Amino acid sequence: MTERYWNKITAELLAGTRESDHPFRYATLATVGLEQVPRLRTVVIREFDPEEVQLIFYTDSRSKKMLHIKENNKVSLLFYHPEKLLQLRMEGIAMKERDGGTLARHWSGIKPESRKDYTVSQTPGTEIKGPDQLEYVERDDFFTVINVHPFRIEYLQLKRPNHIRVRFSKDADNWRSEFLVP
Repeated sequence: MTERYWNKITAELLAGTRESDHPFRYATLATVGLEQVPRLRTVVIREFDPEEVQLIFYTDSRSKKMLHIKENNKVSLLFYHPEKLLQLRMEGIAMKERDGGTLARHWSGIKPESRKDYTVSQTPGTEIKGPDQLEYVERDDFFTVINVHPFRIEYLQLKRPNHIRVRFSKDADNWRSEFLVP
């Protein structure tokens, strides 16, 4: 009975990677490092593999989120579709992609003007006098691909007469599901 909600999850996540204006293109990523303070930021979901149930986003290797992922690779993602009143909460393990061919494939898919986001000479979060004070390097050393492998996904659909909440949890290689009180 919960399969239809799983299918909705995968369809919306796939749409987020294919449609630039889809709300699931962006997610709020939460990390917790050694400081034990949750940190939130928005990331762009670049790929979703429904077979492997894996998400990909990009970042600068020097960013605070990378330090947090090294310290504690358990992360949460939050998606919200305002028109459909649909929320997805996802918990998973974040891992840095290390395969050179995969990294090159992702790098080659980035528009030249967008590559600048990963070639700033200063570390993200460094204080500068203004936005025009950025300096760039001619290499891709800081470009990082992060794979998130979810182990729990909660689907919440706000609707009348009843809201619908379903939790999907991964056990070994299988996903199980149950309805929850919204």
